[in-house]
Amino acid sequence: MKSILLLLITVFSFQNVKAQNHNIVVNISNINTIEGTLVIGLYDNESNFLKKRIKGKLEKVSQSTASVTFTNIEPGDYAISLFHDANDNKKMDTFIFGIPKEDYGTSNNAKGIMGPPKWEDAVFTVKDKNVIQNIKL
Repeated sequence: MKSILLLLITVFSFQNVKAQNHNIVVNISNINTIEGTLVIGLYDNESNFLKKRIKGKLEKVSQSTASVTFTNIEPGDYAISLFHDANDNKKMDTFIFGIPKEDYGTSNNAKGIMGPPKWEDAVFTVKDKNVIQNIKL
């Protein structure tokens, strides 16, 4: 009887143990043109940063601020990159040498010098609570 009770307690204990997933709220400000779409990407490692996102969001621009939420995010390291596709042509327009014509931003408001922002400047950790990233274009 004692071993059956111990087994039941163990089984029910493990049923309540599960990975806690969280949300990442991205607040975007300083949107200069009230048209087009915000293209937002979530990245989970340095080698894929700015190349292959794990999740993406599109948000129509209707005011000078916007907010999107990535839900059910496992604990780990992440970075966010976004741009304002003002003309809705589904790409980031650039000048010569790849300099962006359209506004962009990254998590931690990381800025690149002579190139795109670096992973180590944009990375943040999701650990034991929801995360809010405020990005200014």
